[in-house]
Amino acid sequence: MQNTEPTLKLRLWTVEEYHRMAEAGIFGADERVELLEGKIIWMIAKGTAHRSAVNRTDRLLQNSLRNRAFICVQDPVKLNQRSEPEPDIAVVKVDPLDYADHHPTPTEVYLIIEVADSSLKLDCETKAKAYSQAGITDYWVLDVVSRQLHVFREPTEDGYQSEVILVENATISPLEFPDLSIAVLEMLPPIAA
Repeated sequence: MQNTEPTLKLRLWTVEEYHRMAEAGIFGADERVELLEGKIIWMIAKGTAHRSAVNRTDRLLQNSLRNRAFICVQDPVKLNQRSEPEPDIAVVKVDPLDYADHHPTPTEVYLIIEVADSSLKLDCETKAKAYSQAGITDYWVLDVVSRQLHVFREPTEDGYQSEVILVENATISPLEFPDLSIAVLEMLPPIAA
């Protein structure tokens, strides 16, 4: 039987082409997009719980790591020639030029954290695979709805070999900073009384 479904070939974009589009003003000033696996995707609108969790996690890491790492908030990370996502938090190596000449690359990344309020499937599947293929060794997804932390480690070309889900009263240490104990609850937005 003949397949009647059309086979569509997508034109995938490179990071360089993506940058040229941005410089040419193709994206509106209020458009929030990122490049993932050669595709330009809309970034999901962020709710108040998301914003709160990003701010709390940023403050926690800034205070805990001080001059040991650079904390990037919703800034690009160049994974390869076809992916430049903007994770909610990226903990990266200190750079003497403060990354003025390039975006951090996988060899400069210690930890990536995405905060999910409506993007859990995207973060735990599509982004997890992209981060794994790039060799990001420590990837966390903070689920503000279920109040859990998904911890992905042991990256391979096919995805992470290890996924552990921690509840809000658990603690965790980043792989690169085993002396740092982080309470999941400290990253989550407080519950209004």
